[in-house]
Amino acid sequence: MSPRSASVNEELRRRSRERLLQAAVELVGERGYDATTLGDIADRAGSARGLASYYFPGKRQLVQSAVHRLMHRTLEEALEREPRTEDGRERLARAVDAILGLARDRPVLMRQHMAGLLQAEGFVQCPEQQRLSELLGDTVARYGSQNVGSDYPMLRAALMGAVFAALVPGVPMPVPTLRADLFRRYGLAPELGVPPDGEASGGTCETDLSRFFATGEQASGQPGQSGQLGQSK
Repeated sequence: MSPRSASVNEELRRRSRERLLQAAVELVGERGYDATTLGDIADRAGSARGLASYYFPGKRQLVQSAVHRLMHRTLEEALEREPRTEDGRERLARAVDAILGLARDRPVLMRQHMAGLLQAEGFVQCPEQQRLSELLGDTVARYGSQNVGSDYPMLRAALMGAVFAALVPGVPMPVPTLRADLFRRYGLAPELGVPPDGEASGGTCETDLSRFFATGEQASGQPGQSGQLGQSK
C-alpha cells in the first residue's frame, strides 16, 4: 500500500481537529465544563485520546476554541443571511442579535465560556478567536467607524458585558432589555436585525451543530470555510 500523501494527512488532521471542536461544544452544552473530560470529548469525536492533547494544550483551550468557532460561524450566518445587505447598521444589528441569541439559546455553554475567560489564561489566541475578531472588526468598519482599532474592542466589551448580564445566575437581565440598550448605544432602529420576538437570531436550540464544523461531511464552499476577512484586530 502506498503511503498517504502530505495533503491527505493534512486533511485527516484538519478533520480530526474539527471533530474535537464539535464534540467539545456538544458535551459542555449538555453536561457543563466540570463534568466533561478531554477523554469524553475524544470519545465523542471518535478520536484517540492523545489527539486532543496533541492539538490543544488543555481542556480549557479546547473549549474556548470550540465556543469561538460556534460564535464565529453563528455570527457569519447572521451577517450573510438573506436578504444579503451591505448596510452597516443592519449588519451591526444582526451581529448584536446573533451574540445575544447564543446567550439566550445556549446558556450553559456560554456561561462556561464567560467563566473560562476570567481564568488566568484569558483569551486563547487561536484561529477561531482570530476569525471572530475579523468578523466583528469588519462589522465595525462597515458601520462607519473611523478608528476600528479602538471601536472594535469597545464593541467586543459591550457584547461580553451583555452576555454576562444575561447569564448571571439568580439575577439575569432579559435579553430584550440588553438588546434595547445596545441598540440605543449604537443608534440602531429596533426593527433592524432579528428582534427577540422573531425567528432565532443565529443561535438556536438545535442539537445538530455539524454545519459549524468542517469535518468533511458538509459540501465545500459553505459560508465560513475560509473565514478570512483581513488582519486580526
